[in-house]
Amino acid sequence: MSPVTPTQATTGLPEAPRTIDRREGPYGEVVLRQRGGPLEGLGTDGSGAPGTPVVYEIIANGCFLMDTSDGRSERLLIDAALAALPPGRARPSVLIGGLGVGFSLARAAGQPRWGRIVVVEREEAVIDWHRTGPLSAVSAAALADPRSEILHTDLVAHLRTDAGQVAYDALCLDIDNGPDWTVTEDNNSLYSPTGLAACRDRLTPGGVLAVWSAQPSPAFEEALRNAGFSGVHTEEIPVVRGVPDVVHLARKGA
Repeated sequence: MSPVTPTQATTGLPEAPRTIDRREGPYGEVVLRQRGGPLEGLGTDGSGAPGTPVVYEIIANGCFLMDTSDGRSERLLIDAALAALPPGRARPSVLIGGLGVGFSLARAAGQPRWGRIVVVEREEAVIDWHRTGPLSAVSAAALADPRSEILHTDLVAHLRTDAGQVAYDALCLDIDNGPDWTVTEDNNSLYSPTGLAACRDRLTPGGVLAVWSAQPSPAFEEALRNAGFSGVHTEEIPVVRGVPDVVHLARKGA
């Protein structure tokens, strides 16, 4: 995600975006927009081919969330979590919070080491855009992978559900523009002490929490430490606008 609408300087596409679909959901309006021509050359790992002329954008309540112009930080979310797991952990499970444009799911499904891959997405429209819409170019292979499943539910509610709790080896969360810039007010609770405790409880011993952010947040790093996580650190991806995208990482004690 990114709080800044892409420009010609970042996408190379000067024309105004075209609305592909617009829907009202329980959390407000969500819109899929397109810049450029037909979607060609976008790899199943979300990497894209050089010179690909199309960019898809997801807008929620007028706020730009993400697009298909890059995807490096979304892939880092998965890569960094996998690298931070204890050595030798076989077939780790991962919960991806937020389907988005599908880069994180595609990355996880492209890595044989992962076992179960669960994606939690609250917007039905986003799920539809992947299953039957243009974003299937990113995620079709990943959705067909027998390790993968999508849960249509709210991530915050899912993490706090008491009945039938399932522990994951990694939680890779990308539902906001970061802990300091949430898409909806309800999401603030995810980054609170109670929300971080719920994340910790959903991790196996030694499990990893990875949180995407459009900017570094020292305050969130401190919140992770205060919530009992260890190995707290941040990995950065430089971007054109100057402020790096980051992934905050933390580990649950063994």
